[in-house]
Amino acid sequence: MDLINRPRRLRRTDGIRRLNRETRLSPEALIYPIFVDETLSGTRPIESLPGQYHYGLDSVCRAVEECRAHGVKHCILFGLPAEKDSCGSSAWAERGVIQEAVRTVKASDPDFTVITDVCMCEYTNHGHCGILRGQEVDNDETLKHLAKIAVSHAQAGADMVAPSDMMDGHTAVLRRALDEAGFQQTAIMAYSAKYASAFYGPFRAAAGSAPSFGDRKGYQMDPHNRKEALRECALDEAEGADILMVKPALSYLDVIRECADTFTLPLCAYSVSGEYAMIKAAAAAGLVDERRIMCETAVSIFRAGADMLITYYAREIADAIRTGEIG
Repeated sequence: MDLINRPRRLRRTDGIRRLNRETRLSPEALIYPIFVDETLSGTRPIESLPGQYHYGLDSVCRAVEECRAHGVKHCILFGLPAEKDSCGSSAWAERGVIQEAVRTVKASDPDFTVITDVCMCEYTNHGHCGILRGQEVDNDETLKHLAKIAVSHAQAGADMVAPSDMMDGHTAVLRRALDEAGFQQTAIMAYSAKYASAFYGPFRAAAGSAPSFGDRKGYQMDPHNRKEALRECALDEAEGADILMVKPALSYLDVIRECADTFTLPLCAYSVSGEYAMIKAAAAAGLVDERRIMCETAVSIFRAGADMLITYYAREIADAIRTGEIG
């Protein structure tokens, strides 16, 4: 080969390597999940998610302050109510756990972005994501309740609602309900392609939301399906979603890539509890370098096409961006 005209590889000095990165991350694109327990004072470690905590209403602002200290400016709230019933009525209570958490956070830090999970599994005594008719979830009856939940969150001051229930038509129903209640500016992050995944176990333990019978395969997506994700995203786009989502992230990077290529709406990926717990467990066993694995997986998700990422590692990833490890 002509040594003068041969193709040249990129020189690998640190400065040039960072300058030539094709995928760039920002703390602005990170969203941190926060669990708020109505029965708790202070904090309590979450056994299924090492390094994560349940926060009481008296301590939820501590979680926000910790996010701010690391450069993270957005959270998504999940509630653990004091009481559950068959219709999840505490989910839309004026003084419910999420409603109070939103008010508390916004009173302390008005500019911190608060996204709220809109679902019923944490509030029902059967653990399913909607109203049951026998052993099945009644889609249309559930939509009425989800609308009440979303409006109650907006009334409390939520910046964005995130319906995670996977009921047909939920985005359109929530958009209409929010608009009619005067919350046209409240955004919707749709859980568009949410798969019936085995990666949710640690979250369900943390949120107390495991179904008491059956499973959620009837309303969550089959992991075998890729084209269905595109159809689901198209429906949410048409129904008025502001952001689309793929969940989980690591096992569905192909879906993230295709959705990013197909749609112009911003795309969120959710690096779920099982992904986080696997890295933690492997690191605790001395099998992997936790920091490097955390960074590499985050980069892979953004490289696949995600515009934003919900992750339990949000604070640590923001630190890694600041130190130049990724970014």
